Amino acid sequence: MNDPRTVAPEPDHRASAAARLVAPVFHRMLDRIDRALKMGAIEATLPDGTRRLLGGRAAGPVAVVDLRRWRALVRLATGGSVGWYDAWAAGDWDSPDAVPLFALFMANRVALGHSARSGGLAKLAARAWHRLRRNDRAGARRNIAAHYDLGNDFYSQWLDAGLTYSSAIFAEANEPLETAQDRKIAAVLARTGARPGDTILEIGCGWGSFAAAAAAEGNEVHAITLSAEQKAAIEAKALRGVTVALTDYRDVKDRYDAVVSIEMVEAVGQRYWPDFLDMVARVLKPGGRAAIQFITIADDVFPAYASSVDFIQRYVFPGGMLLSESRFRASAEARGLAWRDPHHFGLDYAETLRRWRVAFEAAVAEGRLPARFDERFVRLWRYYLMYCEGGFRGGGIDVVQVTLTEY
Repeated sequence: MNDPRTVAPEPDHRASAAARLVAPVFHRMLDRIDRALKMGAIEATLPDGTRRLLGGRAAGPVAVVDLRRWRALVRLATGGSVGWYDAWAAGDWDSPDAVPLFALFMANRVALGHSARSGGLAKLAARAWHRLRRNDRAGARRNIAAHYDLGNDFYSQWLDAGLTYSSAIFAEANEPLETAQDRKIAAVLARTGARPGDTILEIGCGWGSFAAAAAAEGNEVHAITLSAEQKAAIEAKALRGVTVALTDYRDVKDRYDAVVSIEMVEAVGQRYWPDFLDMVARVLKPGGRAAIQFITIADDVFPAYASSVDFIQRYVFPGGMLLSESRFRASAEARGLAWRDPHHFGLDYAETLRRWRVAFEAAVAEGRLPARFDERFVRLWRYYLMYCEGGFRGGGIDVVQVTLTEY
């Protein structure tokens, strides 16, 4: 190696003879990653015992990575983000804090190109699997159950008291999460322009935090979900002014003064965006408003993202898909829905995820998670929360609130 930023191994390094033999091949792979890092850096310890700095040319996230086996790079190259998770789960790499690494990948997403996307046969197999999880009526219910029906006794251990599983809006760094969640709910309700006595359809109602707040203001809320666990939780609260039903959004027939959807559209999928927006346009009464909160991925990587399967789709949220804001907006406008007052607050989501991760780790440490969840599950969710937080901090993932009205 002639890279001046590579530190030679100590005499008692851990590398085997085989590892030293194949090391030059993998160093060339690292060379490509190094050249693609336009901002931020990776401080890596490698299986051949060397320590190497990748990037470091401009300010940005700084990640510390212990690459224990070269196999991790093979998995990254062939499996993208799915392979990189598999490598982490197998102990092929580790980090004292993986959030900066995921932020770094996202911040350099264009230059890195397909480094975090599966390719070849792995990509074809992943896409075939993903097609089996499409969000038709039967598939949508299975996909929602796979994520949201993990159990109310699970989510209640690390979400806030209202069980709000979507981004908060913070006014200051140290305020309680519950306060920031209340602010988000109030912002969504304000977008509807609803007055006491108005009817609101909430599509994907979670555990009822928005419905409770809207009903407290005198609105009648019809909440729909595909999660049996969420429906049971809302029914147990016996909220006055709130009805809840296991209903697919495509089957809504009545008309409403307002429609609300908070981070539900990610479960729809690009193929069904027109169906979702047709429904919104159909059920809104004249002069009504829809308030939508949704998660986006940058247009500069959306085509590659949409044609592959990422870690979250494979292991956490089958059938899920982030939105291209420009494409979703165009689809809304094609259905006569005007796009009003978009508000982006991705860093608030990063902070929300950080708070969730702290609470999740406390629940793990105190043994409060249900016994049915083993260590493998815990590690998967730990990785998921870090992965998402890093995506928002890296700037390629965002969260948006928008109001839709008739032209």
